[in-house]
Amino acid sequence: MACLFVQQLTVIDCAFLDAARGLVGESWIVDLELEGDLDDQSMVLDFGEVKKRLKKAIDGAADHKLVVPMNSQALQLNRAGGRIELFFSAKTGPIEHQSPSAALCQLESADVDADALAAHLMPFVRKQVPENVERIGLTLRNEAIDGAYYHYVHGLKKHAGHCQRIAHGHRSRLEIRVGGERKGKREQDWADHWRDIYVGSSEDLISRRDGRLRFEYKASEGAFALEIPEERCDLFAEDSTVERIADHIAQRIAPEFPGKDVVVHAFEGVMKGAIGRRRIG
Repeated sequence: MACLFVQQLTVIDCAFLDAARGLVGESWIVDLELEGDLDDQSMVLDFGEVKKRLKKAIDGAADHKLVVPMNSQALQLNRAGGRIELFFSAKTGPIEHQSPSAALCQLESADVDADALAAHLMPFVRKQVPENVERIGLTLRNEAIDGAYYHYVHGLKKHAGHCQRIAHGHRSRLEIRVGGERKGKREQDWADHWRDIYVGSSEDLISRRDGRLRFEYKASEGAFALEIPEERCDLFAEDSTVERIADHIAQRIAPEFPGKDVVVHAFEGVMKGAIGRRRIG
């Protein structure tokens, strides 16, 4: 028997429903182990096949989706014509979501966590490995972040890929420098302000009433809708891409430091993101 491993095979950027926190953006790093007999190439499985077949299977099952705890007592769900409508009673306020079924990952669990999602992904991985593989180890973990980070959810209707889904998200680092000096307190202040936030576009805002915001749009995958408490949202005039997020934060901070260069590194999940630069005066 031999064992191979791949660290950070992929990153699952998703959102999930939580009875306490509401709508939460998350980024899970996926590590993989395969144990079994060697094949005629003296390998358990070629790394090229691991990265191609297994990454594709994992991404297709959960990446850029809303992970729904199907056994939660807070959930009400209806299916009709390839679409799913759900209502979720969170402590932070009720959440309504409508989308094509492909935009959801339906988890047979009362809660969403790394272990439950790893167990859900295991059958998808098993279908992609040859018979010589006897054991699969699949681990989901968060990026180790020394500093501030926040969880956010958004949807990008103009995106040709899966970012168009109205409720997917990220767990993201934030770095703010003023005049070249790192500002840890301002990073943490902003991360606290955006804890479990939905970053929406006013272009998609359909209604605002009774302390709730409703977003709707049509994209290439179909029609999407999301209604959530207004206090859990931050509205952008245009799209909520990470480029605009980085610029938005820099623009808000720059007036506090006139005459100095403000540089913001806003991450979108793990090891990717955008840089915003502003200077006032």
